[in-house]
Amino acid sequence: MDALDLLLTRTSMSRLEAPAPNAEQLDIMYRVALRAPDHGQVRPWRFLTIEGQGREALGELYAKALIHQNPQASAEQIKRARAMPLRAPMIIVIIACKQEHPKVPEYEQIIAAGCAAHGLLLAAQAQGLGAFWRSGEMTDNKHVTQQLGLQENEQIIGYMYVGTPSSDCKIGAQLEPAEFVSSWPN
Repeated sequence: MDALDLLLTRTSMSRLEAPAPNAEQLDIMYRVALRAPDHGQVRPWRFLTIEGQGREALGELYAKALIHQNPQASAEQIKRARAMPLRAPMIIVIIACKQEHPKVPEYEQIIAAGCAAHGLLLAAQAQGLGAFWRSGEMTDNKHVTQQLGLQENEQIIGYMYVGTPSSDCKIGAQLEPAEFVSSWPN
């Protein structure tokens, strides 16, 4: 797949199964992520890889966080929280590491971490893997961030689910650039 074809057909693949990326594929994914734009060479990102039984442990953490947040959560809601990490054989937690910097504001550091996450998606697809990026209530849940060992200056910006596509993925409609681009001054 050439680079432009990859970029023009990038899509989230939400139906994933084993196997997860192997060590070589994962290394390539991280190398691509680390090429993200990074003003000031701040390197405002880090990643946690969760697979195997770690996914079940993350599901338990989600269930406890939900109960802590909502003691009246139904059994079905708790069951869904436990099952969330089981949607793929691997999850990569994408963390923005915000640092005081005289020229690189916090928002730019978060965007850089997002660019690194996009690199993970692209590198997965380029290698025939599938991935999708989710946020949601467990992204900024204090209980979850504490148990995952995040520091005060860190913020989860998403969970990247990664695996082998279990079916052909449909590529979404191509958007027209003219709908989003204008010239200034008019």
